Amino acid sequence: MAGPRKPAGIFDRDAEWADLARFAADDRPGATLGVVTGRRRQGKTLLLYELARATGGFYFGATEATATDSLRRLGAALGQHVDAPGPVDLPDWEHAVDALLALGTTRPTTVVLDEFPYLARASRDLPSVIQHALTPGRVERAESRTRILLCGSALSFMGGLLAGSAPLRGRASLELPVQPLDFRSAAQFWGITDPALAARVYAIVGGTPAYRREYVSDDAPADLADFDDWVVRAVLNPARPLFREARYLLAEDPDLRETALYHSVLAAVAEGNATRGGIAGYIGRKATDLQHPLTVLEDVGLLVRAPDSFRTGRSSFRITEPLVTFYQAVMRPAWTALEQRRGADVWRRSQRRYASAVLGPRFEELVREWALRFAAPETFGGPVAEVNSGVLTDPVGRTRHELDLVALGEPPLGDGPRPLLAIGEVKWGRRLGEPDLDRLRRVREVLRGRSSFDTGDVRLLLASADGFTERLSAVAAERSDLVLVDLPRLYTGE
Repeated sequence: MAGPRKPAGIFDRDAEWADLARFAADDRPGATLGVVTGRRRQGKTLLLYELARATGGFYFGATEATATDSLRRLGAALGQHVDAPGPVDLPDWEHAVDALLALGTTRPTTVVLDEFPYLARASRDLPSVIQHALTPGRVERAESRTRILLCGSALSFMGGLLAGSAPLRGRASLELPVQPLDFRSAAQFWGITDPALAARVYAIVGGTPAYRREYVSDDAPADLADFDDWVVRAVLNPARPLFREARYLLAEDPDLRETALYHSVLAAVAEGNATRGGIAGYIGRKATDLQHPLTVLEDVGLLVRAPDSFRTGRSSFRITEPLVTFYQAVMRPAWTALEQRRGADVWRRSQRRYASAVLGPRFEELVREWALRFAAPETFGGPVAEVNSGVLTDPVGRTRHELDLVALGEPPLGDGPRPLLAIGEVKWGRRLGEPDLDRLRRVREVLRGRSSFDTGDVRLLLASADGFTERLSAVAAERSDLVLVDLPRLYTGE
């Protein structure tokens, strides 16, 4: 049941490979279905191609084509796979799916249909055909050990395959999302050991594996001194594929039809207008008109809605893909100059904008991710189950406190309040000191007086890329309720 070992050429992805390998090696009778999703450029195709090769399975990469053309291509690939004298005749998808099931009559056989949305959009009934083919008790299914994997990058479409009353609802025994690499893995993948450089690179390209190789011609910044030159030559260079990638991310998804509106929404969020009202004011629309574009951008994985920990029903939006934020904040406003190869001038003028709209917000995300995924339980007095931001009003001081980090513990088994483990402030370009600690202390007192959380042991977190004053560091050494996070701890510590 363990399945084949992961090929050496696949970086990270140990958990994803293990799940796929177990699915492919399942020796129980009866064909099974798995669904693999993830945004483009995350390495899904490499995973599935190598899985098919390692298991002696069948891989088919779909293209935009008519149903007849796709069946013809599939028949030709099948014929080659089984060493037939010619293409396999597949008059329709019913015969095609049964032919795929027949591949697994003697042993577990991996069958990958990559870019499945292309096939399903040309043949609307294909999900229903697969549903019927996998009907329990059907002879073709019962006598097969074919392990079908449907893969696609159109997240809204793939998510709909298994939702609600969709034909394949309840048919899949594997639902595997392939996410971008986390910030620590991304640093390893880029071969960067300096946390200050790693954070700057991640703030632009994120954890998308493809951006490390072909999109920049394998060009990585040599050190922090080389970073600015690297941005100009690899990101702001019209000759490099990464230059237009953010635009293509929207153009490639068939669910994003009003690209001008979606670009404006993303630009609003990149400028710091994270609420529905703020976005509406930025683009000149009514807040009620934004339900559809915001939902679509969430469905395709470019926006995420983050709840406010202290204000029920309030939320803000964040851009998930760092390259999109960088494009909207730095590249889009100067697009003409960039096309005229004035990237060095644009980058020189954009330093403040890059720091405030790109680095600062992304650093906050990294600290929240660190608290959730990498911090030891004892750091916060218990395991962290959820991390958000929040806004708290102090009625006595008549002030409004914005908290960059609110870490919550696991909900209690009974009806008691949920533990509030930590509140925090995160700054990219400023050393933090005792005044910042004093502010968090005041916020903690406000919370203890009116919070619905269990605030008995709230830790105070201060995170800064520029470090801390000597006095604050000395205070932290004497207090167990104060957590200081700098770049080295972010990348290597708990």
